[in-house]
Amino acid sequence: MRAVPHWALQWSRPGYALALALLVVAPLMGPGYLLLRDAVSTPRSYLSDSALGLVSAPRATPQDFAVASASHWVDGGIVVKASLIVGLWLAGWGAARLVARVLPDAGVGGQFVAITLAIWNPYVGERLLQGHWSLLLGYGCLPWVATTMLTLRSTDSAAWTRLFGLAFWIALAGLTPTGLILATTVGLVCAAVPVEGPGGPWPRWLCAAVTLGGALVAALPWLTAAVLGLSSADRIWAQTPDVAAFTARAEPGLGTLGSLASLGGIWNGEAVPTSRTTLFAVVSAAVLLAVVAAGLPALARRGAALPIIALAVVSVLLPAVLATGPGLAVLHAVVDAVPGLGVLRDGQKWVALAMPGYALAGAGAVLTLQRWLRPAAAALVCCAALVLSLPDLAWGVGGKVEPVHYPTDWTTVAAAINGQPAEVAVLPAGIMRRFAWSGSAPVLDPLPRWVRADVLTAGDLTISGATVLGEGNRAREVQRLLLAGADTNALRQAGVGWLVVELRTPGDMGLAARTFERLPMAYRGRDLLLYRVGGESAGVSAGRRLLAEIAHLLWLTMLIGGAIGATVANWRQVGLPANTI
Repeated sequence: MRAVPHWALQWSRPGYALALALLVVAPLMGPGYLLLRDAVSTPRSYLSDSALGLVSAPRATPQDFAVASASHWVDGGIVVKASLIVGLWLAGWGAARLVARVLPDAGVGGQFVAITLAIWNPYVGERLLQGHWSLLLGYGCLPWVATTMLTLRSTDSAAWTRLFGLAFWIALAGLTPTGLILATTVGLVCAAVPVEGPGGPWPRWLCAAVTLGGALVAALPWLTAAVLGLSSADRIWAQTPDVAAFTARAEPGLGTLGSLASLGGIWNGEAVPTSRTTLFAVVSAAVLLAVVAAGLPALARRGAALPIIALAVVSVLLPAVLATGPGLAVLHAVVDAVPGLGVLRDGQKWVALAMPGYALAGAGAVLTLQRWLRPAAAALVCCAALVLSLPDLAWGVGGKVEPVHYPTDWTTVAAAINGQPAEVAVLPAGIMRRFAWSGSAPVLDPLPRWVRADVLTAGDLTISGATVLGEGNRAREVQRLLLAGADTNALRQAGVGWLVVELRTPGDMGLAARTFERLPMAYRGRDLLLYRVGGESAGVSAGRRLLAEIAHLLWLTMLIGGAIGATVANWRQVGLPANTI
């Protein structure tokens, strides 16, 4: 029998990971834009004060900065969809690389199982349905951070070159604050692994210091925005973010702990694959956990694996505890004392930290099953079981993730506002929309990411009838004026330059008709109305904006510099581009 060529074997893992990633997001490969719940993509976005995190809570920095910069050259819809695919691809390929580092005995078969488990699981489906494309990109960086840190802790002569890779992966995961926290946590945990061989070149304290230093640079965009925003009257910094609304949720037959252990349990019951909304969820969870449990004995004597497995256990148990009454009370007290820690309230997203450990255990299952099956057969059984236990993850989570096409009104209105940028007020009230052309799921209003000017949104979110207040104090005051039918002069004095009325979507309009009937209409379409208000706002000072831009550029320098440095270092080492970063 003819041997498999080395190049084919080498590229089989990234090829398989890419195939799985494309199978998950297949509908998005066509024309159109990702617009689903929290995911918003538009043809073009701009470096507004909002994109820099200066007029709203900096939750989407430096994500909005990166998309705005990239969309100057490439259509913004392509940027977001490509980033999502890359994130899933990296998760699978990185899981294979982690297995090769920690559990080489598992071979190619074990790596294939790790790839399948990293991509084909409820966490990916639920976060995709929630629209967290950038979180999934950070999720894809986690096994790479682990592999790079384990290399630094070893006697590998190329350890110094991995510094560039570590900087790149931390910066890439840092596209969102959550992704940065996830990557930093994985890096610190892996820094605690025992040294391989007679004394590694990188001691624990140095590995931890490098990780924290890189995380600090990557965090500069949102840390700077938060500090600069402290003096702004537009923020409600004293408000405690709602906690209970975002707690982990029990799926049918599993309970909260079982849901989290099987990488499910997102707070939004509508952002769940259909198969996880029935008792079939028990089958899905049983298969995934059986594969993981089967592999644990193979990891028992692998020192490098133990901290990663411990992290997986903690990342499941801690959100489960925080979902209880006492846990919610503690979490509420924490975010009440430090409102900036509101990022902790969505407990289920931290289950992403279990993925590297689960991937290693999945690979270990092949070693366990070798007692009864050949390695190839064992790997095939595990991969098939994982895929079949979550069948509707394929094809855009059962067709729920599809591209949308904006009506022409949106391009026309965006062009008018971009021609004369000024602050924009929007009706109906609220940030979520249900357009007939965007599907049945609610979506974030895309207007703030399509215009040069800042769009005044309060950020209030209604969940199960309860309203979770956002940070936009000034925007809420403008919204109050509109809903009360205030005089147009009041809007001008509030600094509003434009008013956009989005038609054919539910929402509170109050007595706003009294206001916009007295305004000159700039455009009337089937989906949008545009009124010229004429007010002017001082906006953010040039100094504050410059500091925010510098912070974002430092993050970008770390990202690009890490990628180039790792590529050049590995090229010199092996003479091939295949081993980069």
